[in-house]
Amino acid sequence: MLYEVEEADVEGGETRVVLCEQRPDGAVGPALAEALADLDDAAPAQLWIRDVALGDDEAALEHGFAPYRDLWQLRSRLPAQASGLTTRAFRLEDAGEFLSVNNRAFHWHPEQGGLSADELHERFDEHWFDADGFRLHHREGRLAGFCWTKIHADHDPALGEIYVIAVDPDFSGRGLGRAMTLAGLEWLSAQGLATAMLYVESDNHRANAVYRRIGFSHHHTDRAYRRASQPATPH
Repeated sequence: MLYEVEEADVEGGETRVVLCEQRPDGAVGPALAEALADLDDAAPAQLWIRDVALGDDEAALEHGFAPYRDLWQLRSRLPAQASGLTTRAFRLEDAGEFLSVNNRAFHWHPEQGGLSADELHERFDEHWFDADGFRLHHREGRLAGFCWTKIHADHDPALGEIYVIAVDPDFSGRGLGRAMTLAGLEWLSAQGLATAMLYVESDNHRANAVYRRIGFSHHHTDRAYRRASQPATPH
């Protein structure tokens, strides 16, 4: 399948159409036409094109979608530099403190911000979840930062991901972002992985500068588009 359609789960919400990676050349236009065929033209919708390529913007625009967000996938070889940081695995009793740090650090983020306890526990049920790869760092008796990793075992060869990483805003400016990233890479490398990846907003210049210094480079871009709700055509 070249695409997935995620119907809005609340009235007035956006339907999400995702065009998958590894598409044949020129497939975006026909795939998008097929995906949108059963959707109401007046309904708001969001489109994601994974690994966006030359000409994909034009195909999206022909269907009324305007780009608004670029998410970069970065990759780096393993092993990386040593973190010099002491971390431990996540435990269930850490959930409340984790949510507090996460939601303050990601108050601006459209997906990771506002994470609820129910949503967190849903992620614990994912087949890839491994508490040992969810690394926590404490300072002054509190959670100062975390690096949650994921292993894509279905990738050939297996690929390690820095899934979510954040530092408590109270501890910002101490170099913990870089150290926490390296701590996650250390754990992934210890699992025998040779390559790591992560996703980052293209305009998160501070984070991108840190990742470049660690050794990450741009692999591809996932681009998001939005179609505004249009008034129904009178009959």
